[in-house]
Amino acid sequence: MKISTIIRATAVAGLTGAVAGCALMGTRPGQTGPDTQQAPETGSATRADTALYASAAQLPEQIAADGTTITVGNPAARSTVHLYEDPRCPVVEEYERTGAKALQTLLLGGQIKAQYTFASFKDDRLGGDGSQRAVNALRAALAKGKFVEYHRVLFDHQADVESSGGFTTERLLQLAGKVPGLRDVTFDQAVRTMKHQSFVTASEKAYEHTGDDPRGPGTPTVTVNGHMIDGALYPTNFDPRLLTLLITDLHQRPHNWDAVYKPLKDRLEAQELEAQEEGY
Repeated sequence: MKISTIIRATAVAGLTGAVAGCALMGTRPGQTGPDTQQAPETGSATRADTALYASAAQLPEQIAADGTTITVGNPAARSTVHLYEDPRCPVVEEYERTGAKALQTLLLGGQIKAQYTFASFKDDRLGGDGSQRAVNALRAALAKGKFVEYHRVLFDHQADVESSGGFTTERLLQLAGKVPGLRDVTFDQAVRTMKHQSFVTASEKAYEHTGDDPRGPGTPTVTVNGHMIDGALYPTNFDPRLLTLLITDLHQRPHNWDAVYKPLKDRLEAQELEAQEEGY
C-alpha cells in the first residue's frame, strides 16, 4: 500500500490533530498518539541485516559546525532527520517512546543521519531549570561519546522524573549511572557546574529561529530532508511504521514531497478547515 494511502486513511480515521506538541505558552491538548506498530522488515531505507553499525552505542555522534546541532549517525548519509526537542515536554517523551523507534534501524544502516536541536522553554512554563540542566547534561554526555545512550535513558525515565521533581542535578547524575562509562569526575563536574550553559542558551535561540513562529515550532518537531512533518501529517511522527515508510520514501524519491506529501497535507488541512466551518 502506498504511504500516501496509509496517511490518508490515518487522517480519515480521526487521528489528524489528535496529538499536539508542546508550545511555549500552552500545555498539551488532545489525546495520545496513534497506537504504535512494528516498523516493516522490508522496503525501508535499510535492512537490519545490512547494518553499517552493530548497535546504537556505535553510532558516530558529534557537534555540528554551527555549535548547536548534535549529529548522530553516518556523517556521509544522504538523508537527514532533524529533531527539535525539549527534555521536559511530555509529547517529546511520547514521540521518543513511539515514532522515534523507527529511526534506530535506519540509523544503523547508515543511509540516514539524525540531528538534534534542544529547546528549554518548558522551564518558563513549568518553573525550575530542569530542561536547561538536562540539555547541559546531554552536551556533557556528547563530550564523552555517550550522547545516544544517555539521551535514551533520559527519555525512558522522563515521566517518573518529572512527577517527582524534574531533572535536578542529582537525578541527572543518577540516570547517568545507567550508562556504562559515562560518569567520571569530568562529567559530574560539567553537570554540577552547568559547564555548557552557553550551548544551552544558543540551542534555545536556534530552536526559536526555526519556522515562522518567533517562539519556535513547538516540540517535538520532525523534519525529513528539510521538510517539516507537521499539520495533517503530524500523527505520522508517532507511528513507527508510518514514519519509517515516510522517511524511506523521501530518501528514495525526494521529489515525492512536492508531488505527493505537500499536496496531500494541503488537501487534508483544507478538508479539516471546511469541516470546522460547517460546524462538524
